[in-house]
Amino acid sequence: MAKDANPVADEPPKKSKKLLIIIVIAVLVIGLAGAAAAFLLLSGKGEHEDGEEEVAAEVKKPKKKKDNAAPPVFVNLDAFTVNLAPEQGQGDQYMQVVIALELEDMSADGPLKNQMPRIRNNLTMILSSKKASELLTKEGKENLAEEIKTEINRIMNPGHKGTPPDSPVLSVLFTSFIIQ
Repeated sequence: MAKDANPVADEPPKKSKKLLIIIVIAVLVIGLAGAAAAFLLLSGKGEHEDGEEEVAAEVKKPKKKKDNAAPPVFVNLDAFTVNLAPEQGQGDQYMQVVIALELEDMSADGPLKNQMPRIRNNLTMILSSKKASELLTKEGKENLAEEIKTEINRIMNPGHKGTPPDSPVLSVLFTSFIIQ
């Protein structure tokens, strides 16, 4: 019986080699088909007009971000509640707004907090001088955000007129905006 076991073990498995060869050939065919498709899709530049090539080149090149760009830094200010400037035919109107400031980096947070009483005072003056009709439109809110940004940057960099070149506040965001 020992002799019967040896002849069976010595015979090479023929089906296994054929299956392996078929799988290798199938993988090669699929790989070549994929490479050919990629080549045809990427080399189709000759079919476009000159203007379309330039547009396609611009679309393919995404804007590069700074490699060392830190994530944005946001500082939330406490809510402002002010009386708005009176309008003819209107009663008293109030505004409550919550503001978030986007800073250029975390180093501006300390000086910003040191100037917070002055910033809150000046923003209260700006907000209370506005009329509700000025602030109801998108443009009115955008103008107010720009005015607030300019004022805070002016406080942070005294002696500069307008927006200083090294402005710590990049943008002003309204997280809540209510007029009543």
